[in-house]
Amino acid sequence: MNARKTRIMYVEDKSGGLNGPARIGRVMMSQSGQSIHYDGRTFQRLGGSGGLKSNYFDVATGEEYWISGPRRDGADRLYPSSARPIEVDADVRDEYWRDVRGLPVPK
Repeated sequence: MNARKTRIMYVEDKSGGLNGPARIGRVMMSQSGQSIHYDGRTFQRLGGSGGLKSNYFDVATGEEYWISGPRRDGADRLYPSSARPIEVDADVRDEYWRDVRGLPVPK
């Protein structure tokens, strides 16, 4: 049986503009690597045809997203904004701060 690969990723909704709601969470990759599953949604690669700096779209809604590996320095947004904090899912919180950021887990 093939286990699908999971990974902590940065997921930002670009459907409302350049700075959308963003999360750090665990995604599951398809076997082909062309789609990602996260939070009950399936995202398909845009293949270079995305607008507003997007690289995936939600197959159910067509909304565009930027999905990438999280950065060690935490500067994941393409267009930094302090108005929209990046949420970290509870199930990856400790692993994200310890293994990705290399920092102590915030209290």
